[in-house]
Amino acid sequence: MISLPKVEKLKPKTQPHNFFIWGATMSGKSYFASYFPNPLVLNTDGNSEQGSAPSIQIRNIRGENGALKQSAIRQLDDIITALQVENSKRSADQQFKTIVIDVIDDICVMIEQAICLDAGVQALSDIPYGKGYAMFNTALQQFVMDLKALPMNVIYISRELSITDDNTGVTTYEPSLKTKYYNIVNGNCDVVIRTKKIGDGQNASYLREVKALRTMYNPANITDHRILQLLESCSGMFKKEDLEKLQQKKESK
Repeated sequence: MISLPKVEKLKPKTQPHNFFIWGATMSGKSYFASYFPNPLVLNTDGNSEQGSAPSIQIRNIRGENGALKQSAIRQLDDIITALQVENSKRSADQQFKTIVIDVIDDICVMIEQAICLDAGVQALSDIPYGKGYAMFNTALQQFVMDLKALPMNVIYISRELSITDDNTGVTTYEPSLKTKYYNIVNGNCDVVIRTKKIGDGQNASYLREVKALRTMYNPANITDHRILQLLESCSGMFKKEDLEKLQQKKESK
């Protein structure tokens, strides 16, 4: 029989582990993510050779007859299983501590494509009784929940979409991930960060700003020094007074 916990007031020391990073092309999204502890990149851009972190290329592969030979859904399941089983058995310096999905937009497309190829249809709507959409939602939600259950940092990367109002001429920016998919992913994230590039070429500078937080995080509670340094570089991540207190504590030691 299960033992119920005591009724008591808890004082949790919260730390963020799930991140959603979005921004324009070449604004430093993948570069920023690569500095998280021991990252493994699930790459869809085909630019894994340009990165410094180990990566696995995610894709659907068709056989000679055009049928699905390798499913991205099955590939993602196998990777998560390996991280659950094999990763913990490795020596500490060989364990992956961060998984980066670069980019989540393409993962959604590949999941949809895998379902369509497996069913022999052109679109999810061609599968009767809304079954195709149900299969997609289940696959995406399961993927996100499985990632969140891993004892690792999880980073979702998305591109940027600019929308200009024809009447006012005002341009707004948002993640390119479709809203219905964004809600599934973002609902399981702790921090949303937007990256920006200012200037061109060698004179360009890169900025990061926090757009949303699950709760107010205190830098004193971040136990991983590298993650603390990375988050300190993001505008709006911590309160100024909390950073000052942390600095005073460091100087006193």
